[in-house]
Amino acid sequence: MRQAFIDTLYNISKKDEKIFLLNGDLGFSVLEKFTETFSQRSLNMGVAEANMMGVAAGLAMSGKKVFVYSIIPFVTSRVHEQIRDDIALQRANVKIVGVGSGFTYGQLGPTHHSIEDISIMRAIPNMTIVCPGDPFETEELTKALVNFDGPAYLRIGKKGEPRVHNKKPFLKIGKGIVLKNGNDCTLIATGNMLSVAVEVSDILKNFDIKARVISMHTIKPLDKNVIYRAVEETPAVFTLEEHSIMGGLGSAVAEVIAEGRGKVFFKRLGVRDVFTTIAGSQDFLRDYHDLSPKNIVKIIRRDISKI
Repeated sequence: MRQAFIDTLYNISKKDEKIFLLNGDLGFSVLEKFTETFSQRSLNMGVAEANMMGVAAGLAMSGKKVFVYSIIPFVTSRVHEQIRDDIALQRANVKIVGVGSGFTYGQLGPTHHSIEDISIMRAIPNMTIVCPGDPFETEELTKALVNFDGPAYLRIGKKGEPRVHNKKPFLKIGKGIVLKNGNDCTLIATGNMLSVAVEVSDILKNFDIKARVISMHTIKPLDKNVIYRAVEETPAVFTLEEHSIMGGLGSAVAEVIAEGRGKVFFKRLGVRDVFTTIAGSQDFLRDYHDLSPKNIVKIIRRDISKI
């Protein structure tokens, strides 16, 4: 996803001189091509993220299209006040790009785990939140954000995420994508859990369970209509996210269901409301939180059998 983002932004920047890219002293082996080609529009702001957000807001106020790039906790948690007051409150045209969603940096421990960022950004007015599920979605959402006027948060993985779509999807901010049809249950996934959702749906077929899979690449604004259809047409809805179950995709979908229409069995599958104080690979930590395909299948089969 990371490479898909920077490659897309690089190609667009050849024609759009208003694009600026700021980073917090990282991006080595990723940003060099952009930096060398657009040296006057690529700024390494050092380990001073709060200042970086202020500079980004100032550039945006002068008519620039600003992208800010760093590891997720450093551009969400550390700089919440600057995002809230300098960017969102002013409706500044700044796109915050957080790399390392969920347990991407699992080996570095809880300081680098990104499991609260969606809930933090959801609570900020004027903030749009997009979480692409594969490199294709990353490319299309980056293009969309260049032409989107206002503050936004782009949440991506690091590298090696599989392509879920066979071809570039038609994608629009705020509109979920139905990847697979099914009437026995619905799996609504966001970000790097999309490939897991597809794998889970394939396994469920072996148990005669046909699962609908929805890529909810936009968390805010949320596609309520695709959720309403899932509630009306399937007896169970499960959300999948590599993020805390508090305030993320699951909470957003729950709000829609609670305030909407129809009755359905609903469950949030995500990270428990705890700090993950153990370190390990992304797959290891997913399994620890029951987010591996085999554990998710087990939970879904158990719950559906009770409906």
